[in-house]
Parts: sequence; C-alpha cells; structure tokens
Amino acid sequence: MTTVNAYAASEAGGKLEPYQYELGPLGDHDVDIAVESCGICHSDLSMLNNEWGMTSYPFVPGHEIIGTVKEAGAHVSNLKPGDRVGVGWHSGYCMDCQTCLSGDHNMCATAQGVIVGHHGGFADTVRAQAASAIKIPDGMNAKTAGPLLCGGITVFNPLVQYDISPTSRVGVIGIGGLGHMAIKFANAWGCHVTAFTSSESKKQEAIEMGAHTTINSRDAGELESAAGQFDLLISTVNVKLDWNAYIGTLKPRGRLHVVGATLEPMDLGAMPIIMGQKAVSGSPVGSPATIATMLDFAARHGIEPKTEHFPMANVNDAMEHLHAGKARYRIVLDR
Repeated sequence: MTTVNAYAASEAGGKLEPYQYELGPLGDHDVDIAVESCGICHSDLSMLNNEWGMTSYPFVPGHEIIGTVKEAGAHVSNLKPGDRVGVGWHSGYCMDCQTCLSGDHNMCATAQGVIVGHHGGFADTVRAQAASAIKIPDGMNAKTAGPLLCGGITVFNPLVQYDISPTSRVGVIGIGGLGHMAIKFANAWGCHVTAFTSSESKKQEAIEMGAHTTINSRDAGELESAAGQFDLLISTVNVKLDWNAYIGTLKPRGRLHVVGATLEPMDLGAMPIIMGQKAVSGSPVGSPATIATMLDFAARHGIEPKTEHFPMANVNDAMEHLHAGKARYRIVLDR
C-alpha cells in the first residue's frame, strides 16, 4: 500500500486541509507519479465550489501535474521509473469505445477525470493510466510546464482540429490563463493574432506575448470596425458576451470556438451564421497524441505559460489569489 499525502476539502468551498489516503495495488496499465509541481486551473476552483454539480468530497484538486514515474504496471511499455511526465484533465480512458479507437480519447464518454471521482495533484503522489501520462520533452522547463497540460492543450487543440493555416487571422477573446497561451500558440503557428480585452493594463502585455493588435472588447465601435476580419475566434471567457457582435467579426466560413466554460446560454441570430456559412463550436482539452504534439511544439518554439509560484503548503493562499482574479497568468504549486 502507498500512503498519499494530499490537500483536500471536505465540503463545497471549504478550506484545503492535509489529507491522507491509501492507494490499492498498482494496475497493470497504470503508473504512480511522484508529483513535483501542479498548476492551478480555474476548473479546480469551480470543482472545489461544486459549480458543475459533480464534485465528490473529500476533494483533492489539481490536474496540471508534472512529476516523475515512481512505479509502472506490468503491461506498461512506454514509460519507466524516472521518466518525467505530465498529466492533465484525464487520468484514464476506456480504450475500447469507437471514440478511443479513433484517437479521440478526450471525448471518451467514460474517460476518468483526474479530479472527478478521483484524487488530483495537490498531493505527493498521483496514480494514472500510462496512456494519459505524457513524457515531457527534453529541454522543456518543467517548472512552468504544468499549465500546458490543461490550459495549453485547451487552446492548442482547435488549431489542430480545424486545420488552421499560418495565413489565418485569429482573434483571442479574454487575455487570462487560457488566452495568454492562445496568443503564444497562434503567433508561433504563423497566424495574425488579435487580442480582445477590456483591460488597458493587458493590452501591452498581449502585444509582448505575440498579439499583433488589440481590440477593446467593451467598445461596440471597435467590434463593428472589425467586421469580416477573422477566420477563427477563440473565446476563453466564462461570462456572457454579445455573441452576435463577435459573429459579425468573422469572415465567411469563419468560426467562433468556445473553450471558456460559460454556463449561460448563447443567444445567436441564425441569419448571419447561415448567410456567411459560419460555425460555432467547442472542444475539450485534447487526446494524448495531440497533447504530445503540443508539448513538442511548445518546446520547439520556446512557449511557456507566464506563471506565479506558491509552495504547495500555501495552497489556500494560492487558491484565494486565483479567486480574487490576481493571477498573472497561471499559478503553479511547487513541492
């Protein structure tokens, strides 16, 4: 038996307290990972507060995990003890359904979430299926890589799924934990990148991170002046916007792609979508193969999330920092 030392909340919105639990025998296809660091995603906060109605307690957050393999199951051939790996939103997949067999593991109906009915990475050890533990490329800064495993792949995935070309014009709505990585990836992809933000302080930062221009998202006139410009808009916000105004900024056959988990319905007029043959879509994280591609791409282009670091023992301070909207732009807990 392996004893795990973690931080868990016993109720919705509760304080994270030291918590121990025992892991059973290691499965043939699983690995135990010694956690080195773990990013904090806004989803951890949403799950802590049970905003999506699927949290079980005691709840151990954390799904942007970097660590080294401690032990590998008998049938694991792709990983060995000592390998540095990352684990994101999923800790395992059924591996039998048509979706998994097609390579779309991230859409497996019975995929196991790291923090959904499973204890996450605010701990010294995490168990995961070997298929969901992705090797960290040589030369990548492991101290800042954690947020790539969820936030990074979330904004990288649509570039792959929709065959975005280097000549595309891409707009990023919301320059925060997701949006700042979307700017970096789209710029390195070769696209012309526009940052939509209502924060004056973030405009210059967006340019420094790779945006070619910015638009004030609260200025109706600026939105109107951008009519028909974009091949792809990636929305990273979790609030309701004037979606029809953004549809108006798309070129014919342009796409509004939603990765920010807004809970309010999207009010959309049908005619501009029909007449411009436009699309509205969304996507969850990415498959193991796409995550590996994303990590290689990030390593090749020197893409790192902008991170702030807290000791894992100060996890409650870090969560409050995120809750207060002070993160610039991702938080990482270091062991």
